[in-house]
Amino acid sequence: MCFNSSSILRSPLHSAFCHPRPSKRQNLRLGRLCRRKRLLKEAKEKKRARVVIMKAEMELKNLKLYMENRSIIEENEKLKKKALLLHQENQALLFQLQIKKSSLKTNSDINR
Repeated sequence: MCFNSSSILRSPLHSAFCHPRPSKRQNLRLGRLCRRKRLLKEAKEKKRARVVIMKAEMELKNLKLYMENRSIIEENEKLKKKALLLHQENQALLFQLQIKKSSLKTNSDINR
């Protein structure tokens, strides 16, 4: 029981019962708990920061791969066009060779 009367003299024993202090053991537990909470919070923040960094790195790698892929596709298109032109030229040369071969054959048939 605590009385807030000015007529009662306050002794150390009286104030100890009115306002008990937590024991040193409780202070250690509380300190450990606060430290643990702080460390867990810091660990979560570090993890979030790593995730953000990893996302940024992945986006950068993805962009680089996309650009490399686009350049490969463009080079592939150029090579396809070049291959088509070479194929057409080859067909034209084969056609000319067949004409010469047939004209030589007809000339040799006539000379016999």
